[in-house]
This record gives sequence, C-alpha cells and structure tokens, in this order.
Amino acid sequence: MRRFAVFLATCGYVGYAPVAPGTFGSAAGLVIFALVRASGSTFVEIATIVVLFAVGVWSGTEAEHHFGGVDPGPIVLDEVVGMLITLALIPVNVMGALVGFLVFRALDVFKPWPSGRFERLPGGLGVMADDGMAALYGNGLMRILVAVAPAGWLS
Repeated sequence: MRRFAVFLATCGYVGYAPVAPGTFGSAAGLVIFALVRASGSTFVEIATIVVLFAVGVWSGTEAEHHFGGVDPGPIVLDEVVGMLITLALIPVNVMGALVGFLVFRALDVFKPWPSGRFERLPGGLGVMADDGMAALYGNGLMRILVAVAPAGWLS
C-alpha cells in the first residue's frame, strides 16, 4: 500500500524530476486544472480539490515514512492541489492560468505567514496545509489581478 501512496504523492512519479520537482508538480496541476475546468462543473472543481487534499494527507504521511523526512521534495501532490486552489472558481484564460502558476510558485517558495507554520503540522496534513494556505493567498491575489487586468488579458 505504501508504494501506491508514494505513486499518488509524487503524482505518478512527476516528483522525481531531477530539478525543481515542485515546479513540475505545479505544471502537472495546470494539466489537471485544464481537465477539471473543461468539465464546466463547479461541483467537480470543488470535489476534486477536496478529494485530492484528503488523498494528499494520507499519501503524504505514507510518503514521508518512505522517504524518511518531513515534506520531502518528491511529494508534489500538494503543488497540484495548490494550483487547483489558486485558480478555483476564477474565470481565467491560458494567460491567466500561467499567471496563476507564477503566483502560486512564488507564494509556495516564500510561504507567507501562516503558511510556513502549517508545515509543522504532523505528517501529510503539514505537507498539504502549507501549500493550501499559500494557494488561498494565491486565489485572492488572482481575483484582484483578474479584476484589474485589461479585458481579455487574464480571463
């Protein structure tokens, strides 16, 4: 079962990218975002976030045991969920999604308060919660950017 958890936590081994696995995980998040958004369903969008967050808590805990560390680099399901939260329920076009990618990556790296503190939560909850908080900041920032951007630039 632990192998399956590692497979999920690394997003099908995307997290094994030799450089910047978090960036590759966020890119995978953009792909999943496009698939979810194509459904046209708010329910599917929210349900995907909730289910993947829960899966991330479980698989992140198992993967931490496998890798022997706290929030190790190969775990990237948190970045996938972070991208989904950053862009959740915001009407964006391709440019808007790319801006959201950059916004989330910056917030994930800098971890504004209290994001960094959430990383201290135990196991997979800490893995998921710090990126989830950064993504909530990202969602707020994206809403502002979409509101002030010239028509058609981001949405």
